[in-house]
Amino acid sequence: MKSACGFAALVLCVAASGVFAQQAANGVQRDIDPAIAREIASTQAIDNHAHPMLSPPDDATDREFDALPVDNMAPQTDPVAYRADYPPLHDAWKALFGVDLTPPLDAEGMKQLEAARARVKAREGAHYSAYVLDKAGIGTMVANRVAMGNGVEPPRFLWVPYEDALLFPLDNSGPEAETPDRAQFFVLEDKLRARYLREARVSALPATLDDYVERVVLPTLERQHAQGAIAAKFELAYLRGLDIGKPTEAQAAEVYAKGARGGVPDAAAYKQLQDYLFRVIAKECGRLGMAVHFHALAGAGSYFSIAGVNPLNLEPVFNDPEMRGTNFVLLHGGWPFVRQAGALLQKPNVYLDISQQAVMIPARTLAIWLREWLELYPDKVLFGTDGYPYSAEMGWEESTWLAAKNAREALGLALTGMERDGEITPVRAAELARRVLRGNAERLYRLKTQP
Repeated sequence: MKSACGFAALVLCVAASGVFAQQAANGVQRDIDPAIAREIASTQAIDNHAHPMLSPPDDATDREFDALPVDNMAPQTDPVAYRADYPPLHDAWKALFGVDLTPPLDAEGMKQLEAARARVKAREGAHYSAYVLDKAGIGTMVANRVAMGNGVEPPRFLWVPYEDALLFPLDNSGPEAETPDRAQFFVLEDKLRARYLREARVSALPATLDDYVERVVLPTLERQHAQGAIAAKFELAYLRGLDIGKPTEAQAAEVYAKGARGGVPDAAAYKQLQDYLFRVIAKECGRLGMAVHFHALAGAGSYFSIAGVNPLNLEPVFNDPEMRGTNFVLLHGGWPFVRQAGALLQKPNVYLDISQQAVMIPARTLAIWLREWLELYPDKVLFGTDGYPYSAEMGWEESTWLAAKNAREALGLALTGMERDGEITPVRAAELARRVLRGNAERLYRLKTQP
């Protein structure tokens, strides 16, 4: 694919990202080799994972930025970077909206911020979502959304839809909904699955597993692929653990048939059906040329199972010969299991990105394991932001801008350390910067190389 920005927008992207090079004498940037900083600043990134919102006026009612929005979950202890008094918010507000405000904001400050946002939205109109990318130095954003729409469209935005709803076709009011968060999530998954049934022109849940797969699951994937989807996303860790077994089709069919007749399925038996359906979907994604994305980071909410998101749970899937035709991406780099995630990169079909970590982990800390990954498997690491509407103070715009800046700084620190320790040459450092920022994603998704 050609550079998504084109020449004129490239100038804007490079100018906007110049903030990363211009700060060479301040903070983290003083420890980054200037040549590496220039290479990083001048490379339009492919953002492997984010949740962009539609452009005005559709942004006011947009809820399709996530299949499972996290804004109604039981409260957690927020990381410092998500709090209203996070100092770097000042820089994001100024860069994006031209307003000079110091967090935390009082009522008057919030009013000024909202007015500044409104002015920019009115000025940019349908281009607003792309404007945010320009400001963050991002050429292409991989948009993890239920559906695309106004301003969030190719070529600047590439689509990754959700597939979890297809794994849970039976009554989900039982053990699956054991926490308040999961209880509300399964209601949303049921609604999304009903939507997929309508789109497949199926009026009711088919009576047999074979019919469900042939009439709902496979047509859904084929339709999404035809509409431009480059990958399929699983938020499975919000609904259950990532330990995926390998039941037989007969075992899964028995569970499905019993559940389709009504009643709450047995938890252990239902898991067999989920595991079987996951493998059907993952294998079909490989056939279609779509990657499979996993949420792989300690998630939001006070009930999230951190132990259940350990990416080592997925090793049997990655090792299955039937899955070697499918590429898997561990979104968010597996934090806090960063070394476990890094070790899985030795699997030929596994990649990871630094999205969300780029928002919440400071550059110096992120650079530690980013350097380790680059020392071992530099062709498997992807740039990402996880731009998301986290709060009134930090919308998807601010989180995208902050994450892009922080990720570039972490990459600069990692590459500078490798170069100064004699592990790589300056030429190789520049090459690795381009690989992480866009080259690895171009290869993974079979995109045309930027000229």
